[in-house]
Amino acid sequence: MKRIAFVLLLTLAATPLWGGCPGNNCYFYGGDFSAGATVIEANFADALANENDAIISGSPYGAAIYQNFASSYYISVAGLFTNNLSQITPTSGYWEIRSGVSEGNGGMLIASGTGNVTNTPTGRSGFGYTEYHNEVDGLYVLLSPGTYWFAVVPNCTTCAGRSWNTNTTGLNSVGTTIPNEQYFNSSFFGANFTNANNYGTFPTFSSGVLVPYCSGSCGLDSASDVPEPSSFILLGSGLMGAAVAALRRMS
Repeated sequence: MKRIAFVLLLTLAATPLWGGCPGNNCYFYGGDFSAGATVIEANFADALANENDAIISGSPYGAAIYQNFASSYYISVAGLFTNNLSQITPTSGYWEIRSGVSEGNGGMLIASGTGNVTNTPTGRSGFGYTEYHNEVDGLYVLLSPGTYWFAVVPNCTTCAGRSWNTNTTGLNSVGTTIPNEQYFNSSFFGANFTNANNYGTFPTFSSGVLVPYCSGSCGLDSASDVPEPSSFILLGSGLMGAAVAALRRMS
């Protein structure tokens, strides 16, 4: 019994504090892509570019999709992701969070950066392309209650391929979005925060927001309630210490 308890404790100590979406660290997710599953989704064949590569390029990106989410609480954003029908293998991911975005107006840039990006197949595909989950982690962006827009652009300046942010009717979605206020921005295509609905029917994009691992509601009532990154380090250290103590008692 002691040996079993130790294994379980050690496993818990090694568990990452955040991962994929949906889950206990998922604050917002637009939903799964399932092209062609319904008559409505069949209209989504003209998916919008979300990329920076050898074909569609620019500064800081060639083309980007901005998905919104609304929060009634203070949250700490730990990661962002987009799901893309893609031909490229990104070497990095450029991300942004904005507020006050409207047609022709990029609003206020809250935070941005370029970081490591995952490139994981979701198991879905559409229009002859495989969908990939592109995620940037290790962020710490404190947001007050409100509506925000975010983008994650897969970047590979030597890749001669394309990437499109997949869209959704909300299957397996999490959190709140404002309909018909998603935007497409691209100097390459001459778009200045153009409403995505101008290009077709795009209610929501398959993108998401991650917060540090939590149980129950991830929303917080005030900024003072948001834990610092050191709190999560201490949590992991405490669990590991307990595992070591258990091992010593067994020996």
